[in-house]
Amino acid sequence: MVDVTEKEMDNPTFKSDTVLSDVHLHCPNKRHLMARLNAVGQPVFLSYFKLLRNTEVSASEKHLREATTEGERQDRSGNELCDKDRNNLKKERESNIEGVEALLDSDGDLEVVRRPRSASDLEAEDLLRERVCPVILMKGTEDAFEDEERECACSDVVKIEHTMATPLEDVGKQVWRAAFLLADYILFKRDTFRCCSVLELGGGTGITSIIMGTVAKRVYCTDVGEDLLTMCKQNIALNKHLMEPGGGEVKVKELDWLKDEFCTDPEAPYSWSEEEIADLHDHCTVIMAADVFYDDDLTDALFRTLYRITHNLRNSCTVYLALEKRLNFTLRHMDVTCEAYSHFRNTLNDLENLRDRKIKYTAEPIKLDFCQFLVYERIEQLELWKIIAEQLT
Repeated sequence: MVDVTEKEMDNPTFKSDTVLSDVHLHCPNKRHLMARLNAVGQPVFLSYFKLLRNTEVSASEKHLREATTEGERQDRSGNELCDKDRNNLKKERESNIEGVEALLDSDGDLEVVRRPRSASDLEAEDLLRERVCPVILMKGTEDAFEDEERECACSDVVKIEHTMATPLEDVGKQVWRAAFLLADYILFKRDTFRCCSVLELGGGTGITSIIMGTVAKRVYCTDVGEDLLTMCKQNIALNKHLMEPGGGEVKVKELDWLKDEFCTDPEAPYSWSEEEIADLHDHCTVIMAADVFYDDDLTDALFRTLYRITHNLRNSCTVYLALEKRLNFTLRHMDVTCEAYSHFRNTLNDLENLRDRKIKYTAEPIKLDFCQFLVYERIEQLELWKIIAEQLT
């Protein structure tokens, strides 16, 4: 959301307001207890995201289908019931005109009697709600969350420290829906990423890199801002048990898209060594980013970074970009538009149309018909793109 401050009607300026991820809005019946304050005074929460096994995924999809079918049956029976109610009401009015007065309140307004919802309707809705809401269990007192703490010691739970509301410049500290989508695809295509060397751009809290770290050999999770990178490193440590069985490694590094070079200052806490830069250039075959397309300047900077890095890689590379199309009302168009997404698509087309003698870029959308291994709302505005950066020479 933004606040509009107008100096003149034809020259509005915009001021950023607090941003809250939809992931944190879909948390019914959960307590939100703060774990700590970060270095800039923002409350930090510790959440547990349960990974569904294959059997649980199948059962979850089965429950959703059954709930949908049951809901359709209830709609049909509900329509029949409504018809019966209307007929009965009509007969009652015809038989006793005084019955009409019973439907009026003290002011003479008609009170509409609505059919009460059946228990099966509520059960179907509960199933749907469980299907689309993330499992977020907040860390609290031991007596209140003893069962959850025992559950979270298992190997199928991802622990993530995050904030729940931030200014626009700190949105990387929240968990976003497109990160879940990309994580789902990684888990669905485990063999594709097994033993790969991977670079994540705009890693934020690190949840996607953590999932990638369960199958890949090495992941460089990058972003900017010491406080955010510290949070990301803490999340990597919290989930080391998930990556140890496969021998995966996740390294947290600074990578600023607005700069042309890697940070190699030895005094900087998340700088790159020359050996790490050489390892990235020699072995990286996968680059990924999730929910980083919300500002046109940053989108341009990201694509410049992609272009520069892919030209320095020894091997061809596949880029995976997950995003959510967000609709906003703009004064310029006086309509609801998706400007950030439109700019992304235009920039992606420009990348494909580049006449480059060294690399050919080919982009295509990925169908979102793969299983969900994390429970979240996979809305139709989510998209996943694959870009092949093929070395020609």
